[in-house]
Amino acid sequence: MPALVLLGAQWGDEGKGKATDLLGGSVDYVVRYQGGNNAGHTVVVGDQKYALHLLPSGILSPECTPVIGNGVVIDPAVLLSELSGLNDRGVDTSKLLISGNAHLITSYHTTMDKVTERFLGSRKIGTTGRGIGPTYADKINRVGIRVQDLYDESILIQKVDAALDFKNQILAKLYNRRAIEAGKIVEELLVYADKLRPYVSDTTLVLNDAIDAGKVVLFEGGQGTLLDVDHGTYPFVTSSNPTAGGACTGAGVGPTKISRVIGILKAYTTRVGAGPFPTELLDEDGEALRRIGGERGVTTGRDRRCGWFDAVISRYATRVNGLTDFFLTKLDVLTGWERIPVCVAYEIDGRRVEELPYSQSDFHHAKPVYEYLPGWSEDISRAKTFDDLPKNAQDYVKALEEMSGAPISAIGVGPGRTETIQINSFL
Repeated sequence: MPALVLLGAQWGDEGKGKATDLLGGSVDYVVRYQGGNNAGHTVVVGDQKYALHLLPSGILSPECTPVIGNGVVIDPAVLLSELSGLNDRGVDTSKLLISGNAHLITSYHTTMDKVTERFLGSRKIGTTGRGIGPTYADKINRVGIRVQDLYDESILIQKVDAALDFKNQILAKLYNRRAIEAGKIVEELLVYADKLRPYVSDTTLVLNDAIDAGKVVLFEGGQGTLLDVDHGTYPFVTSSNPTAGGACTGAGVGPTKISRVIGILKAYTTRVGAGPFPTELLDEDGEALRRIGGERGVTTGRDRRCGWFDAVISRYATRVNGLTDFFLTKLDVLTGWERIPVCVAYEIDGRRVEELPYSQSDFHHAKPVYEYLPGWSEDISRAKTFDDLPKNAQDYVKALEEMSGAPISAIGVGPGRTETIQINSFL
């Protein structure tokens, strides 16, 4: 049985939660492998809508074991609040597993995040202010706090002291802020120790054993390919690796065990935060996409920037992730346009460029080259098969598939759990 990676093929917010939930009934484990509560999934089950931030979408499937891998950074207050909210709505969260090697977001990480963004002014990155970047920075600088540290108070004290030694110098001397007391941070963290203990596990061992036993394991990325710290639109990126390789390091599973990589692709393009966006629309079409598509960030609450589909980006996602399939979402949002532009290449300094430029400067100056495809006016939300779609909608899907370089195996035609056309099985 397969181990699958499911990730965003654009700038995030493509509808990964729905795709993961769709597979949930067939999947034994769903694993978050990177990011933190700066990501968000919206999953609609019947008439119920669930906004998930840290928890894997599989937590809504009773037969599935949700896992938070070592590559995730965890704000314990947010995690416990999210668990409590689901429990109050009758969702069983007792099967959740959390890697003891996952790093913890503390209150000093969120403080550093916010004051740094304010200090940068017009040069700010557009972070969520939730401490994600500073936590990953501490991880790389080897002064991070891991979940397992909650269970050895002496080590926890040493690590918090080490982490705050330099940060307090910056807060006091550069930002004119009061120094943070290490003792208070330790007290804050120890409150979570017993509450998290039932979930803490050696998740790397659990997942490898599960794959070896023929279980289906789905690795779920947060954000999207173009927000990857190595392969995205740096520096306007997240602080981790949402691309497929991140699943291996973020969950402790070797690449030879991954059988399929599924890219989630919105039928148009959106992004949240600062950074270049070649197909961005600052007109009534952009407003219409935002309104019809409900384009507001699950986690940030910010309006998403909207633009037409960018095939250059989807080709790039296919290449850097080794995508085997696409799940195309929100096709229904495009209903009603007489013609639908699709970006097939860029113009950069008078040159036509069909692959994503490696130079950030070139990408910043890229102008979209559009082809125009005929639109459709029919309601497609009740379509159950590909043949149920209007011909122009079928042609649009086929064109995107050819341009992107991997088969489109499922299509979202509405927000509901059942409003999906399955063309090819992912399993």
